[in-house]
Amino acid sequence: QVQLVESGGGSVQAGGSLRLSCAASGYTYSFYCMGWFRQAPGKEREGVAAIDSDGSTTYADSVKGRFTISKDNAKNTLYLQMNSLKPEDTAMYYCAADPKNYGGSCVGPYGYWGQGTQVTVSS
Repeated sequence: QVQLVESGGGSVQAGGSLRLSCAASGYTYSFYCMGWFRQAPGKEREGVAAIDSDGSTTYADSVKGRFTISKDNAKNTLYLQMNSLKPEDTAMYYCAADPKNYGGSCVGPYGYWGQGTQVTVSS
């Protein structure tokens, strides 16, 4: 059974940094797309960043230049380096993965999801 387990969330002041990790296990095939999503209270879930099997990346406009998505295939781990954090980045962050690229540029939908890790940025 596929499992995605996020870690690395926490509380930080504006301007600070955090690195999220997502450890994947329980599968024998390769994920074509992996991504990070976030959902703030009272808001819809939004895509933050995605990476495909070739290493091509896409970012939401709101995080471009501040966040970096990467993966370590040997460790089956996805990362999200978040710098220059802003209070509006406060949300639950979710890791997602799928063996297919349905919508192009790994926009989804995604079949596998983690439980999430909370990121809180104070001003």
